[in-house]
Amino acid sequence: MNNPHVEPPISIFRNPLTIFGAILTTISALMFIAFMVLDMVGVHTNHYLGIVFVVAIPGLFIAGLVIIPFGMWRERRRLHQGLAPSLRWWPRIDLNSTRVRVIAFAVVVLTPVNVLIVSVAGYKAVEVSDSVVFCGATCHTVMEPEYTAYQAGPHARVKCVECHIGEGAGWFVKAKISGARQVLAVMRGSYSRPIASPVHNLRPAGDTCENCHWPAKFHGDKVETIYDYADDEKNTETVTNLRLRIGGRDGGGKSAGIHWHVAKENSIEYVALDDKRQNIAWVKQTTPEGGVVEYRAEGVTDADLAKATERRRMDCIDCHNRPSHIFARSVERGVNSVMASGGAPKDLPFLKREAVAALKINYASREEAGAAIERSLTEFYKKQYPDTWKNRQKDIEHTIASMKALYNRNIFPEMKMTWGFHPDNRGHMEFPGCFRCHDDNHKSKDGKVIRQDCELCHEVL
Repeated sequence: MNNPHVEPPISIFRNPLTIFGAILTTISALMFIAFMVLDMVGVHTNHYLGIVFVVAIPGLFIAGLVIIPFGMWRERRRLHQGLAPSLRWWPRIDLNSTRVRVIAFAVVVLTPVNVLIVSVAGYKAVEVSDSVVFCGATCHTVMEPEYTAYQAGPHARVKCVECHIGEGAGWFVKAKISGARQVLAVMRGSYSRPIASPVHNLRPAGDTCENCHWPAKFHGDKVETIYDYADDEKNTETVTNLRLRIGGRDGGGKSAGIHWHVAKENSIEYVALDDKRQNIAWVKQTTPEGGVVEYRAEGVTDADLAKATERRRMDCIDCHNRPSHIFARSVERGVNSVMASGGAPKDLPFLKREAVAALKINYASREEAGAAIERSLTEFYKKQYPDTWKNRQKDIEHTIASMKALYNRNIFPEMKMTWGFHPDNRGHMEFPGCFRCHDDNHKSKDGKVIRQDCELCHEVL
């Protein structure tokens, strides 16, 4: 009980802010310890709830530690100014008082309830914000191209966050901060159209892709068949079979083939002079023995390299740069794919030529595009091949539907997304791809070159 006749010593610790900080730090520390104990005994199994505790609770703890000295500093200033202490007496809790007992009971009971509510709400917020629908459909117009391609891609059953965030609190926090900036950009309408690529702050592939894929595994060779159709009346088909030397680590423990580039024992670094990483100016190779060879593209100066903002170590994404959001590399490639997969009969006269011509036009909207594609193909066969129209109208209608679908998977007028906007670094036909480095133009000081030898990576069968 406080003695009213004895003045307590003045203390800078005795102020509301410092007391609040001490309470906040103590409660968050106890909650963190309790959570860790539950986690150790196996009660905690959900990683979303873990993020709430690993991120939020330590944040409260640190906030309390900051508030304590801040309150002391403010109290010291107050005393130096000759003002009365904020608190002459420490707060007194007298449980003999009915009112105090009610308040204490409410605090003791409601605090865990409030913590539980906040934790569950935080968990659900994280769960929803990490869902595929949230990533792809919340900002519908902005993310529509990527979401559409993702749904038709090879990773359609892999959640966005597994590649864009991965495991661990550090990248989770980075992603949420980046997401907040993106929300602001959407609200202001200041986002790029189309969404720029590549993502320069993407997590390294070794932390994400390689959780499922293993470049070091010896894959050997893989045969890929490429179909191409001519612009003539018969849509003459050309079939090219490529034996791709995927490689990996062979029986002797040495890396070979295409995957040699990302083998752990090798280090390939490069500098590109453009944001899309298509104009590679400098390459550095470090061998397992520690040898270093630097290659520089002809005409590149030290000043050019100094202007570059990124020096990158090569990983999976440098070749497989469209692993989930895959668009047709060109309108011609897109039509070839539809025809090869049976989406349109190969024997319709001049189908390749007419479909490409209709799809290449820049339309103001999808509705306009759909109507124009249908009108173009319908009028062509009605006028030029009336017998074909009469006898194969269903085939032509099916073809029109397939071409509309091809357009809608690749072209998004509102986002200014057109054919071939995003480079695809696999291969070297529509985009430089392999030839970004393998062009006989990157040379070392002692005359070595990065060879443009086709059979390093593949063989035409």
